Amino acid sequence: MNKELEHKFVAELENNQNIVHKVCSLYTTNREAHNDLFQEITIQLWKAYPKFRGDSKFSTWMYRVALNTAITLYRKSKKSIKTQDFDSVIYRIKTDEYDATEEKQLQLMYKAVRQLGDIDKALVFLYLEDKDYSEISETLGISEVNARVKMNRVKNKLRTILNP
Repeated sequence: MNKELEHKFVAELENNQNIVHKVCSLYTTNREAHNDLFQEITIQLWKAYPKFRGDSKFSTWMYRVALNTAITLYRKSKKSIKTQDFDSVIYRIKTDEYDATEEKQLQLMYKAVRQLGDIDKALVFLYLEDKDYSEISETLGISEVNARVKMNRVKNKLRTILNP
């Protein structure tokens, strides 16, 4: 890879590294596993970068590579990369009026999401990241119609889990 392409890659990675950190947080439970997954995703991005044609936004392509890498590694070795405990990634802003009911509802929702499969979990993650269906479909490598159908099915699964 030439120096210009290398500098472009490093700049894009630095500008969008929060995407990789979010994916790592979703699929790991501790700092060491997070760092290992981050490194593996970065390697896969580096290997795939010469093939990046720019047909989509770099961030969309990065989501796709990161999620595919995480899911592949998660499936290969559930011992070293565990699904993230959503309770550990809830960040609360201290306010004067704390709503325990809302907190309990969030915990129930995260518990329900943990019960979903890898692809469904990724779909929910992208949906909660406010990605539109065209970007979700491009990231996951499915059609936009399929993304909508899957999301509706996931919503129904979550309703069933939350309201048995």
